[in-house]
Amino acid sequence: MTNSTQKIDTVEHCVDVVLATVGQHIKLGLPLGLGKPPEFVNALYQRAKADPRIRLEIYTALSLEMPSPGEGLQKELLEPFFQRVFGSYPGLDYMRDLRKGDVPANIQVHEFYFKSGAMLDNNLAQQNYICTNYTHAPRDILARGVNVLAQTISHRRRHDIDEYSLSCNPETVLDILPAIEKRKAAGEAILFIGVVNEHLPFMGNDAQIAGSRFDIIINNPQYYTTLFAPPKMPVTTTDYMIGLHASALIADGGTLQIGIGSLGDAIVYGCQLRHQHNAEYQGIMKALQVEEKWGDLIRTDGGLGTFEQGLYGNSEMFVDGFFTLIKDGILKRKVYEHEGLQKLLNEGKLQETLRADTLDVLMSEHVIHSRLRREDIAFLNYFGIFSPPVKLDKHTVITASGQSFSWDIHDDANRKALADACLGKQLKHGRIMHGGFFLGQKSFYEGMKQLDEDTLEAINMTRISYVNQLYGDEQVKRHQRVKGRFINTVFLAHMLGASTSDGLDNGRVVSGVGGQYNFVAQAHELEGARSILMLKSTREKNDHTQSNIVWNYGHTTVPRHLRDIYVTEYGIADVRGKCDSEVAAAMLNIADSRFQPELLKKAKQAGKLSASYEIPEVFRHNTPERLEQIGAQFRSKGLLPAFPLGMDFTVEELLLARSLKAIKAKAERKSVVAGTLLKTLRGGNQPVPEKLLPYLERLKLVEAHSLQDKIARTLLIEELEGALK
Repeated sequence: MTNSTQKIDTVEHCVDVVLATVGQHIKLGLPLGLGKPPEFVNALYQRAKADPRIRLEIYTALSLEMPSPGEGLQKELLEPFFQRVFGSYPGLDYMRDLRKGDVPANIQVHEFYFKSGAMLDNNLAQQNYICTNYTHAPRDILARGVNVLAQTISHRRRHDIDEYSLSCNPETVLDILPAIEKRKAAGEAILFIGVVNEHLPFMGNDAQIAGSRFDIIINNPQYYTTLFAPPKMPVTTTDYMIGLHASALIADGGTLQIGIGSLGDAIVYGCQLRHQHNAEYQGIMKALQVEEKWGDLIRTDGGLGTFEQGLYGNSEMFVDGFFTLIKDGILKRKVYEHEGLQKLLNEGKLQETLRADTLDVLMSEHVIHSRLRREDIAFLNYFGIFSPPVKLDKHTVITASGQSFSWDIHDDANRKALADACLGKQLKHGRIMHGGFFLGQKSFYEGMKQLDEDTLEAINMTRISYVNQLYGDEQVKRHQRVKGRFINTVFLAHMLGASTSDGLDNGRVVSGVGGQYNFVAQAHELEGARSILMLKSTREKNDHTQSNIVWNYGHTTVPRHLRDIYVTEYGIADVRGKCDSEVAAAMLNIADSRFQPELLKKAKQAGKLSASYEIPEVFRHNTPERLEQIGAQFRSKGLLPAFPLGMDFTVEELLLARSLKAIKAKAERKSVVAGTLLKTLRGGNQPVPEKLLPYLERLKLVEAHSLQDKIARTLLIEELEGALK
């Protein structure tokens, strides 16, 4: 810490300093997701809201909101749940006002990524959206003239020294800081603010940052509020079938990127099952006819066996699914941030366990010089090849115990003597995970804080330019990211290979490009890599089922020349490098059979399939009913649980949630409502069976007074009695 770093106790005082330093036109840069410091952001927003002379521009992405509990019975169920899950998380005032349309004219909120679908009907958010790739966001934020950066950070005190970490969000800040510091050095008024929340895991490596780089640090326990933790959603049969097919495309010894949500959880569960219960995994794959339909592709690009070599994670988002794979010993393949070393490991010329000939190999492969230089010594010390570390004094290598050796390792006897005296046992600083940001359940954050030092050191939260693209450090990335499987989600796939994931054809933004395009393009640049785009084959809209595989669409996120692999619940379409008739045929094979005839007709009308083409018989039975039968078969054996990676709901809450969903569906049928009304009027407030009392107490329905509540009570009792049989 230097004298130039101010320690401030309150966010209100910090706002005073911001205004005094940068003036009344504030351009605030905030990280994506969890890394926003809500108390400071709210204090600054409220100050600007109260004073129209202040102009506040906010540049960020994925502003996290607590969901609304709704009304009536849903509110009674969800309010206690939200209080338990979200705790003291204060939320973001600008989002609350944005929802109400109350953001004043002197404040603008610009985001480059929305929570999926959250802002479709918000005109102001749509107008202020900035379309940019995740890797370009630092450049674009800098171009807008950002003059305040603020971030939630982690802190620890070690050896009587305060240490700080960017923790969950080093991704954009590490790419922005060099330019910001250069501008500050030139005399520009810019502030970098860190607000400590000690609930955040302390991440070392690239995420650890010197306190002197901050202009202001706020460390006040009143701001150690609950970390935002999105609740887990159940994994459906459709999710599972997509995830299981995708898991068969992941190559042992390879590289993995996945995202958050039920589809990501399904992939992780598929990997767990494949590794820990392989016979059961093989049984599901046989039921899905995976070998019969896509055996050649899986043998060349994936696998159905266990993960003996393990996987390495390289993902913009370090989700709790990766944490699960670490605990299960699947995410264990270490990579090293050095081109020459990683290349030799890939080729099998070196092993992580060091051998007597390690120095021989490093010298003969020109990774180190035959006369050791300072950079060679630094390399050998850092990666544990020399352990304990040695020093170089002119032409002499000096060990920790005081032994001396010549710098000339071309001499066989000297090299052997040096190895005997200095060689370590195991390589150090291997990484099993490179991530840009993290977000997950409360148990994920707590689990990260409890990880042993070696595992935590193997996780490197770092800049987004390192994770999401090949440019910069390209050769080392190529050697690390072998057999890359970059798995992302889209909501529409076009029959000729393009896809849509970020927006509608009328220009309205659903989410954002984020890093998806980067990973898709990267898969085409890396030898042996594949881009896997997942989608559910259908969706429900206005009580009608529609196909998510379409002939064409008025907006594209991933162009058709970057087509690669698509996965739906019905299987896999490998469309990379295929001609248009092959692409159309493959996409038909994974479409829902209710929509195959119309899609086939359009392909023929466009001349992309011959008039005589017919869908193979084995692909004509793509129905939800068939998949549900397969799912039920394996659920009866204890497989495919609704919450494979843990759940936030209690068993009671889960049963009530399912019951309320069933009641809502019944309430839409007039005949059911009429019958229930008659039954209610006849029965009145009959005594509740004792086993149902806790459920009705939770919803305050033990006694029902209004007619609406009485009907709901009757329906709920019926649902619960059926569920608890």
